[in-house]
Amino acid sequence: MATKTKKIPYVERDISWLYFNRRVLQEACRQDVPLLERLSFLGIYSNNLDEFFRVRVASQTRIAEWDGKQGAKEAAKAKSIVRQISKLNARYQKEYEEGVHQVYEDLRKENICLISDKDVTEDQLEFIHSYYSDHIDGLIVPVRFASVKHLDYESDQNIYHAVRAVKTTAAGNPAYEYAFFELPVQNCGRFVRLPDKDGKSYIMYLDDVVRCSLPKIFAGSGYSSFESYSFKFTRDAEMEIDDDQRSGILQKISKGLKTRKKGEALRVVYDANMPQDLLKRVIGKLDLGLSDTVMQGGRYQNHKDLMKFPDCGRKDLKYRPMPQIIQTAFQESGTIMQKIKEQDRFLHVPYHSFSTFIGLLHEAALNSNVKSIKITLYRLAKDSKVIKALIGAARNGKKVTAVIELLARFDEESNMVWAQKLQDAGVKVIFGVEGLKIHSKVVHIGMKKGPDIACVSTGNFHEGNARTYTDCIMMTASQRITSDVDLLFSFIEKPYIPVRFRELLVSPNGMKKKFLSLIDAEIKNRKAGKPAYIKIKINHITDETMVAKLYEAAKAGVEIDLLVRGNCSLVTKNLPENCRMRVSAIIDRYLEHSRIFVFAGGGVEKVYIGSADWMPRNLDNRIEVIAPVYDPTLKLEMKRIVEYGLRDVRQGRLVDGSGENLPWTCDEPLETGSQQALYDYYNENR
Repeated sequence: MATKTKKIPYVERDISWLYFNRRVLQEACRQDVPLLERLSFLGIYSNNLDEFFRVRVASQTRIAEWDGKQGAKEAAKAKSIVRQISKLNARYQKEYEEGVHQVYEDLRKENICLISDKDVTEDQLEFIHSYYSDHIDGLIVPVRFASVKHLDYESDQNIYHAVRAVKTTAAGNPAYEYAFFELPVQNCGRFVRLPDKDGKSYIMYLDDVVRCSLPKIFAGSGYSSFESYSFKFTRDAEMEIDDDQRSGILQKISKGLKTRKKGEALRVVYDANMPQDLLKRVIGKLDLGLSDTVMQGGRYQNHKDLMKFPDCGRKDLKYRPMPQIIQTAFQESGTIMQKIKEQDRFLHVPYHSFSTFIGLLHEAALNSNVKSIKITLYRLAKDSKVIKALIGAARNGKKVTAVIELLARFDEESNMVWAQKLQDAGVKVIFGVEGLKIHSKVVHIGMKKGPDIACVSTGNFHEGNARTYTDCIMMTASQRITSDVDLLFSFIEKPYIPVRFRELLVSPNGMKKKFLSLIDAEIKNRKAGKPAYIKIKINHITDETMVAKLYEAAKAGVEIDLLVRGNCSLVTKNLPENCRMRVSAIIDRYLEHSRIFVFAGGGVEKVYIGSADWMPRNLDNRIEVIAPVYDPTLKLEMKRIVEYGLRDVRQGRLVDGSGENLPWTCDEPLETGSQQALYDYYNENR
């Protein structure tokens, strides 16, 4: 599946993403993963795939449909990618269906029985009728296919059922009528738990509860029987041109197609047992084109709901709890700000409690020596304590500045609401820079007297994410860092005024150039016989320049060890013997999200953390921040995170460009997964 780009082995971003999502699927199929967690991974796989089609496949499909002379090369490339996506998706779909079937079988062995409308007893049917009356009645209003031209009113976030109903004519012959309706998942959830019986728990899909209730839904219509089949579709979210290093031709294609194509369906998955006459009506109303995806599926669609499958009280079928840790230093007498002034500190969430960061903002809001707080916000929790602290600071007379990214995908509306609340409280809200998403995660606390404080994070200041994403927050009073962070906010307000950052690596200014120079230094040191290695933990590597530079370093003998959770365009399979470059990917209970960079530095190691992946969007089209780690203790901790990941043979998968995701091997493996090992270490060394 690897294609050559600029004469280097290179896996296209969207193909590598499918390899990543397959790793999620492989985790769901592991017998040693707790059973209910396997269900959650199946849900994550399905949800990931929906977003992938909505955004990435939409972009490639629209480019492939371009028929102008200019851009023909890009269109041909997009067609090739779409074909590869279709082939891989069909292959993985079979693996997925097998995985779902196996998990359901394993649930039954644990006395958790998923039953359909065909399996219900009289007692269960009585409960279902009561449930319908109490929870569903009035929420479903079928629409006849003959009454609408297109399914353009319906949202692709929902699941739909197509119904073929039979009415007997005066002559005694059956006559078919066709309708569809939205499943009321938002109101009722996807699963209904029936009364337990004989020590067994019984669960039904809402789909089947509704199938049992069709006579009530169509009451008075005169139908004698019904058939109901599920389907779901995915719409084109928008062309994601800004996420790649695109040419002017593609910008032109984007403008030419965006208005015309946005919102149209581009993928439908339907019950394979749906009769052809009914399927014809579904496909016809969605107005799908030749390049769009029409896939047979199982009886149930949209398995993202498996993430909310009822646990039936079976905590033994879930991961063992890992209560978040509050470090001893922050529990001792003295303020958090004072602790940071004494020594650089760090949090590694979700192992460490995010409450410490919230506590820092609260202290800053109340401390009379604090004159200002500046923060970048990309995604925010639903009931954000961060926002409450900022509002409190503003009401206490602090000069508060919040940079909010309004184009954070799928969080645009939420961010606009928070922005308005902040403005109403007197916070200065900056909406970013036209043409540049602000993806950096930084805080600056300005003091009237004494050193300022800065925080540089690898992830969002988001309470929800901090419970499920692994991210590092460095908190420092070092002037060389705090002054640059303060300067960053001036740069955001006036991005076209020349700014020179002394310590921070900031994109799109000079981050890419600095990373290239760091790799070049390792190549030079290797040739000089000095220590030369690169160890990186990152989410994605797809930038062709960075990929080429890593190949160059590996061929020069630099030892390269990478932890790349998601998209990876490197092909390490069948590298020459003198090349030492290996890539591992970890899928575990938490989403690996931190970005940490370690360079040998000829014997004086250089360590960096921050928000940027090695993708064109991060290095060229966003405002990102990477900060050096100077404190010796913090450097050791950052290195530990990377090294534990590289020693994780339980959860690690070999990323070599083939998509096979074989188990990771190493010389000194950990006894547990790296996440468990890190938690145990932090627990013992509070």
